[in-house]
Amino acid sequence: MHFSHLIFACFVSMLGLSCDAQIKNASVSNVRVYGNCGMCKKRIEKAGNQSGIAQVKWDTDAEMAQITYDGSKTTPEDVLKRIAAAGHDSDQFRADKKVYDALHACCQYARPD
Repeated sequence: MHFSHLIFACFVSMLGLSCDAQIKNASVSNVRVYGNCGMCKKRIEKAGNQSGIAQVKWDTDAEMAQITYDGSKTTPEDVLKRIAAAGHDSDQFRADKKVYDALHACCQYARPD
């Protein structure tokens, strides 16, 4: 019985650690972000994420980003600008051509007009 209590306590502690990264005043926006592969996913999410302020989850198949953000500290547009600076277009912001051209060949998606 004592062992099961220890496991339960460890589980509850781990849940507490994951809650530290939650975003206060959270709002969610779903937007199109262009890319192709797992490398794109890592780059898009890394560019968009800000600890405690914004979290980006990008769906490779749908080319959709779910942006969860603290509306008192940032906007979806700010997040999309950072993603564009990393080389990925959205419907609102276009990546600089030099940055896009420097992406790995498999990451060079068909750019919208």
